Amino acid sequence: MSSVVVIGGTSGIGREIARHRAGRGDEVVLTGRDAHRADTVAKEVGAALGLGLDLSRPHEIAGALTEVGRVDHLVLVGVSRDDNRVTEYDIDAAIHLVTLKLVGYTEVVHALRPRLHDDSAIVLFGGQAKERPYPGATTVATVNAGMTGLVHTLATELAPVRVNAVHPGVVGDSPFWSDKPHEALIARTPTGRLATMRDVVDAVDFLLGNRSVNAVNLSVDGGWLLR
Repeated sequence: MSSVVVIGGTSGIGREIARHRAGRGDEVVLTGRDAHRADTVAKEVGAALGLGLDLSRPHEIAGALTEVGRVDHLVLVGVSRDDNRVTEYDIDAAIHLVTLKLVGYTEVVHALRPRLHDDSAIVLFGGQAKERPYPGATTVATVNAGMTGLVHTLATELAPVRVNAVHPGVVGDSPFWSDKPHEALIARTPTGRLATMRDVVDAVDFLLGNRSVNAVNLSVDGGWLLR
């Protein structure tokens, strides 16, 4: 049994990771911005504990994690959807997302560092907007690209703790994408199918479990970037 912390585990892929690991018998702590929802989801998926934690408020992160003990596996999934363009730049929205992912993720690792050990593993979440931006992805593409640098510096500084990242493409059955048209996206994907939440969960398991995989930025997109 492993102790697993899922930051951003109340919905979508984060919830699936928490549910999957709890179902395997692991001791799971999940977090979400709303403490009541985090507690409710924890009970629903069989997690040991649900905590309120807002990644965009990094000064409060350490206090929110005081109940967390030893950490074998840490998964940082939390994200905020952002539509921001240079032509109509929303500075507050940009600061929120940059703080959430680049500062918030790093502060979680900082706060939990004393509870990690030599065999611990961390997985960060980026995304393929870093490689194929779209109109409105000004900040999203930037912070997802920043995950690559963050993986490298954390893997260096925290060694022998392993640090990797997963960069999903379009996840067809996720809450954000499930009700959107998929035909054109599938046509551009060599596998002829979009990634699923289960595919992403499997990728996270691989990155956490393989003790020789370190400082890797893993794409989970069916080869979508080839076309």
